[in-house]
Amino acid sequence: MNQLWSVYHNEIPIFFREFSAAPPMARLKDVGMNCGCEYTDFPLFRDIGSYSRYDHSLGVALIVWHFTRSVEQALAGLFHDIATPVFAHVVDFLKGDYLRQESTEEGTAERIAASPEICGLLERHGLAVEQVADCRRYPIADNPSPALSADRLEYTLGNLLNYGFADLGRIRAFYEDLTVGEDEAGRPELVFRTPETAAAFARAALQNSRVYVADEDRFAMQALADLLKLALERGTLGWEELWSTETKVVRKLETDPVCGPAWRRFRGCSHVLQREERPETGYWVRVGAKKRWIDPLAQGMGRVSAWDAEAKARMEAFQRLDHSRWLGAE
Repeated sequence: MNQLWSVYHNEIPIFFREFSAAPPMARLKDVGMNCGCEYTDFPLFRDIGSYSRYDHSLGVALIVWHFTRSVEQALAGLFHDIATPVFAHVVDFLKGDYLRQESTEEGTAERIAASPEICGLLERHGLAVEQVADCRRYPIADNPSPALSADRLEYTLGNLLNYGFADLGRIRAFYEDLTVGEDEAGRPELVFRTPETAAAFARAALQNSRVYVADEDRFAMQALADLLKLALERGTLGWEELWSTETKVVRKLETDPVCGPAWRRFRGCSHVLQREERPETGYWVRVGAKKRWIDPLAQGMGRVSAWDAEAKARMEAFQRLDHSRWLGAE
């Protein structure tokens, strides 16, 4: 997905390259954005391309840099996923945090501070760990949902491209319509110059949102979380190995006599099943979802939901989605 980097900014600053080459950042090249769903055979995910947390993190940093020219804000964007484990939010499911999906954000400062490469570069730039360890300090980098931030913008544009919902030309049109404005409280926020583009972006983002909470997505993440739990209980994996790479973890799963067959069953899932009541046999899950959507601002108009009735209705319908059925797969 690094073809989007040139959309976000016309060049990658040298200091980005230096920080992103540090081992804790390079590890993210082998941690996916789709939380393990891309390993299944579900049609939703079967043909998507490679999209890593490294791709996303550098993209977020470039967006922040493009709109702020602030080194510390851009680095906070770059490091915001440095503590992400393999399969990303699957570990939230493992911890029972599937509705907030925030437990994987823990430990960012510790992992930055533990890297001599990153600390040496920070010292050269006159920066302290605490200045770059929490991107929520900087509203352009991150802000409360459903507002638009660099983090939310990057994974929206990246997934629109990866899922085939938009081509590069449309993505560029969305991006080039953005500027820095203010939210309702006077804090900086990325806003669209034209209301038509803001409304089109909100509708496009909802296409992604429905994938994020689809039956296939929720089933796959819970099934993989349960497989990781089994691997931890068996000693096939150690807890800290979840912060290695997906290649290493998959290799361990594949070679275990119990986890290996379970991993192959997971990979073969191609069709989701729904039941109102839990069947007496088989593997079934009933799991909710964190509902992510974006209600962006247009200059002089406010949030899209305030003036576009159709967009508001779609957002509200999304928030009412029912996830009470039991899910299985074959």
